[in-house]
Amino acid sequence: MSQRIVSFVMSGGVGSRLWPLSREDNPKQFHDLSGGGSMLVKTLLRLTARDKGAGETPVFLIAAERHAARINADLAGLDLAGGGALYEPLGRNTAAAVALATLRTLGQFGDSLVLVVPSDHEISTTARFWQTVEAGAEAARQGRLVVFGIKPGHPETGYGYIEVADEKGGVFDVSRFVEKPDLAKAEEYLRAGNFYWNTGIFLFRASAMRDAFLKFQPEIWNATEAAFSQASADVSGLYMSAELYGAIPSISIDYAIMEQAKDIAMVPATFRWNDLGSWQSLLDVGPLDGNGNVILGDVVAIDCQNSYIRSEGRLLSAVGMRDVAIVATADATFVAPVSHSQNVRKIVEQLEKGGRLETRFTPAHDRVMESGAWRRRVRHWLFEETLPLWSTAGVDEHHGGFHEALGFDARPLMKPKRMRTMARQVYAFAVAKARGWDGPSDKLIAHGIEFMTRHGRTDRGGWVRTLNVDGTVADAAEDAYDHSCVLLALAYAHMCGNPDALALAGETFAFLDAHLEDRRLTGFLETSDGEEERRSNPHMHLLEAFLAWHQATGDRTYLRRAARIIDLFRSHFFDPESWTLGEYFDAEWRPVTGEKGLWTEPGHHFEWASLLVDFATRSGQNDLMVFARKLYASAIANGLNRATGLAYAAVSRQGMPLDQVSRSWPQSEAIKAAIALDSAGGPDMKPEVEARVGRLFRWHVDPAPTGLWIDRIDERGRSLAQDVPASIFYHLVCALTQYLDSTAGRD
Repeated sequence: MSQRIVSFVMSGGVGSRLWPLSREDNPKQFHDLSGGGSMLVKTLLRLTARDKGAGETPVFLIAAERHAARINADLAGLDLAGGGALYEPLGRNTAAAVALATLRTLGQFGDSLVLVVPSDHEISTTARFWQTVEAGAEAARQGRLVVFGIKPGHPETGYGYIEVADEKGGVFDVSRFVEKPDLAKAEEYLRAGNFYWNTGIFLFRASAMRDAFLKFQPEIWNATEAAFSQASADVSGLYMSAELYGAIPSISIDYAIMEQAKDIAMVPATFRWNDLGSWQSLLDVGPLDGNGNVILGDVVAIDCQNSYIRSEGRLLSAVGMRDVAIVATADATFVAPVSHSQNVRKIVEQLEKGGRLETRFTPAHDRVMESGAWRRRVRHWLFEETLPLWSTAGVDEHHGGFHEALGFDARPLMKPKRMRTMARQVYAFAVAKARGWDGPSDKLIAHGIEFMTRHGRTDRGGWVRTLNVDGTVADAAEDAYDHSCVLLALAYAHMCGNPDALALAGETFAFLDAHLEDRRLTGFLETSDGEEERRSNPHMHLLEAFLAWHQATGDRTYLRRAARIIDLFRSHFFDPESWTLGEYFDAEWRPVTGEKGLWTEPGHHFEWASLLVDFATRSGQNDLMVFARKLYASAIANGLNRATGLAYAAVSRQGMPLDQVSRSWPQSEAIKAAIALDSAGGPDMKPEVEARVGRLFRWHVDPAPTGLWIDRIDERGRSLAQDVPASIFYHLVCALTQYLDSTAGRD
């Protein structure tokens, strides 16, 4: 009889056992590992290939939301018979995925049969796959949870096992599930004859799985139901709330349900199956040459046997290799005996501990490998185009100070002048002078400080937030962010010999301590009235200013000030689980509720990374290098628009875009961070530096008129900019002068 089976593909894994090919941003289900297309697409096609006369077969996909764009492209040409995508904002393991599948089925199709399959298994015989599934359908209709097993052909230590007892009509009773065994146990199971490899494929009636969750894991069921009930839908799929979905306990379906439920049935699979979870498994299914090797990519192999040798880029050569896996990507190479390839996870764990970014993102194909490739263009743009423009058109000779923005015709726009912008212009010209610019740096520095001092001081010795074009006060708030920018500018002005900078800095530090430090000495207020939310960003800029004053004077007092900001970073700002940096906090330094509590900015990750390296170098707190690498890695892995390679303005802690605009300053800060990390030991970041500079010029600088830049770009690479903000000038000057310093001698 005709029987509906609602199918769900789970596509949330990372596939770390196939590193360096499989990574967090490009896991193994998106790779073509055995020919015929990606594992995910082949799985979806297999599920849609059920005989139409057997019954209706809607096909759904449960996947990570951060992969939504790629998945939508893959689904575009497939007929899923009324199915679609369900997106998890963060991974909560397979129990949550199965609960979600059950809820979707009950809500849309009633008490139908549900088939749950992994997205990354090799099953070469589609007809036999469905014959096996149909063989378990009657047991599932009777309310039993059905699993599918593979008769072992060798003592495999990489799979879980199922022990079975009585058999009736081709369906076995399950005695127990066994975790991945050691070799001795695997050999014992093989001899016993009643153990099967666990395929991780499940068939059940929706009501039976619901009842099992309510009996054994009601917390998981209730939390998943709450998230599902508040999900939002559009044409691309169903999206869960990150806050609600994150409340679901993270546990596998095997632990949560299968190892506790009774009367589980197992059907022996008649199809050929491989979970492609190791390089040995790829050797088993790949196209073999006459010596038993799988050779893929630009490889020359001489006198090699029974080896998996793959290059994703440059030439790889091997001589005399036996029974080994050699896998080379653009930034990493893995070599091991095929019999030990399961242990690649140990490598990944070691890399993760060190904050290495090679586990989290895949290098772009357009990386420039030659260090210093952009030197000529950078030097010309900086010293021949933008500094000359902003030192003339950007200066307000009538009212004083600097213009807040220029139009794309290089004419000044009459906008209010923010104190942070005035200070940043002073800083930028001081940096340019230190790097050998022969323009009127001293005059520009003095011009800016005079305007700031004459118009921008408060009665208590602080600095106002905003001035009108003519220098009258527009907003008298005493803002910590502005004070950090003033202190940074004064430090560099002092290093350039400005006679007023040191005394002004002393007054500013006194104001900071008296009016902006909170009473409990746990950081600084947003403004002197202390009524706003707390943010990590002003503290980052204060750290930058404190380090600048330590550089200017050598006085360790400033390093002690910096150390207090570092303590806040360690204890509150940095999340060790997601490798992200929080932005918004309450008075107790707890992340605020709602979306703002999940808000992270890739640009700030880059800024913090370079500052942490700087502080570690000065203080000897070398463990901060790991934090710097982790911040950079998470920003690259989760914070980039893959279409342009540019950093988004903001993403969630789980890597979901919250603001898809790409501004120019995060790209500049990525350059600084990569330069800092290149000097900190670990991987060679020089190709990454060149790639970051290239993207900055490709998208932000080169399309703009001479000396200007496109500040805002949408997710498709189109300009959103209406003007050119002066506040970005210091980001560009600082990043590009550091680039010139780091590539000196490579002309």
